Amino acid sequence: MKRYVPLPLLLAAAACADGEGGAEDADTLSEAPWEEIEEAASGAEISMYMWGGDEGINAYMDEVVAPHLEEEYDITFSRQPMDAPEFLSRLMTEREADSMDGSGDILWINGENFRTAKENELLYGSFADMLPNMDYINEEAPYVENDMGTAVEGMQVPWGNVQYAFQFQGAEDPPETMEELLDWAEENPGSMTYPDVSNDTGNGFVRHILHHVAESPEDLAEYDEAWLEENGDDVWETLRELAPHLWREGETYPDSLSQQDQLFADGEVSMTLGFNEHRAESLIEQGTFPEDTETIGLTSGSISSVHYLSMPFNTTEPEAALVAINYMLSPEAQIAKLEPSRWGEGHILDLDAVSSGERDEIEAMVGEEVVPQEDALPELDARYVDWIQDNWEQEVVQQR
Repeated sequence: MKRYVPLPLLLAAAACADGEGGAEDADTLSEAPWEEIEEAASGAEISMYMWGGDEGINAYMDEVVAPHLEEEYDITFSRQPMDAPEFLSRLMTEREADSMDGSGDILWINGENFRTAKENELLYGSFADMLPNMDYINEEAPYVENDMGTAVEGMQVPWGNVQYAFQFQGAEDPPETMEELLDWAEENPGSMTYPDVSNDTGNGFVRHILHHVAESPEDLAEYDEAWLEENGDDVWETLRELAPHLWREGETYPDSLSQQDQLFADGEVSMTLGFNEHRAESLIEQGTFPEDTETIGLTSGSISSVHYLSMPFNTTEPEAALVAINYMLSPEAQIAKLEPSRWGEGHILDLDAVSSGERDEIEAMVGEEVVPQEDALPELDARYVDWIQDNWEQEVVQQR
């Protein structure tokens, strides 16, 4: 059955057919009333490029997001599980071929991947101002306008806010600072490892080492090549000294967080780590992690990280993608995301903008902070991520 499409949306489609860029399409679509966007979205089938390595996250998308979009908006939603570099490579190929018939409509993205997508014109354009539920987000928060050194310019919207934390099993006195963690690894050889730095979890661990070497977070507030020239070898030397005490004596590293977690679940290592201080709760409930798993946030500082939703330049269903993203920003969806049996991750809501009942529900579910907000470290410029990826193999792995 043919879907009714209002005139402003037909104009946007015409712009797309003429080969114009995604930014122009977004500009045209922004002129349409939200009610017309919702109407045009009815009956659409959309998919989302997103990492698929966590059962709790997948359950949230399949059991909360997809049913709501189907029942409320007649939108059929599905996931396309893949890592960001993989879907960016696909989008790059489609951009080079000038293909406007994309197979994905929503992107889960942030940091250096967002920068790559923006610089290579892989994104739909500025759409954040179209979303009614942006009213629930504190637009003064720095991450709304800046993502690891890259200006957002409305091309993505925050979806979740997490902090880096460490999970231990069987540790009587688990370490609470980076210095103590490095000592613990030496005292418990083979009990610790971290993923390859091409994975954000492993890269995030090394970014903590940068903070450990720096005298203060302000030293790393902006990308500073001079600082790296002066202090970079201290970063690598710290990791070289750590390597012999790691799982398999640092001769190999997990490829992914999923593999890291499996090593932990199988008892091959006694700790795991990653962004999202609440993630262990669902894994314990699922029986994946041991019941005595303890989550620790480093009092010396844990990086706070925000991840985002965006749209590719060649989505064929921009209206439905907008409606889906708008729902995922809603208090209803954000509160459901807090549920430990599913995702159990931090929200991005402004508590002054939600109802008193919603605020009470959030506070009841979040409970005591694992990582006190005052101990949060700022996320680093994405160019530090590149520096780590470009040098870690040679400076650490090949030095074994």
